[in-house]
Amino acid sequence: MRVRTYVPAVFVVLLIALLTVSASTKETRLVTGINPGDLAPGIKSLENGSDLSFHNHLGRYTLLCFWAAYDGESRARNVALSNEVNKLDSKKIVMYSISLDDNQSIFEETLKIDKLDKANQLREGFNSKSTLYKAYKLKRGLKTFLIDDKGKIISVNIHPKQLAELLKNS
Repeated sequence: MRVRTYVPAVFVVLLIALLTVSASTKETRLVTGINPGDLAPGIKSLENGSDLSFHNHLGRYTLLCFWAAYDGESRARNVALSNEVNKLDSKKIVMYSISLDDNQSIFEETLKIDKLDKANQLREGFNSKSTLYKAYKLKRGLKTFLIDDKGKIISVNIHPKQLAELLKNS
């Protein structure tokens, strides 16, 4: 019988200790990663010398799209998302598309065929050897990332219709 009376008391003491420790910890810091809720890895020194910062503090989202001419799915997603972003308010979202094509001429020809504006189309020609490729773990497939103005990933591989709906609600 005594064992039963001590178990709840020990449980209550442990619960109070746990609540005290968790209440006294400071705000948790975000971790850099590629999942929703993580801080997006920074992008420095692309082939054209550009750096991308996702911290704009203007309330504007960044849509980051990785694609390549050799990957039909990523290429089609890039075109669809680009078309959708062009319909939206540029004060709410900016899109950067990064091609992982090795060959500059293939990249340029694909932009012409797909009728994409070169302004936000960038190229990282080192493909799987790129630090960017490794940071965003693209060996599991070329992806898109919706990032808020503080650099936090909101969504991965968002569909164009989801994008419009999400921005409408924010």
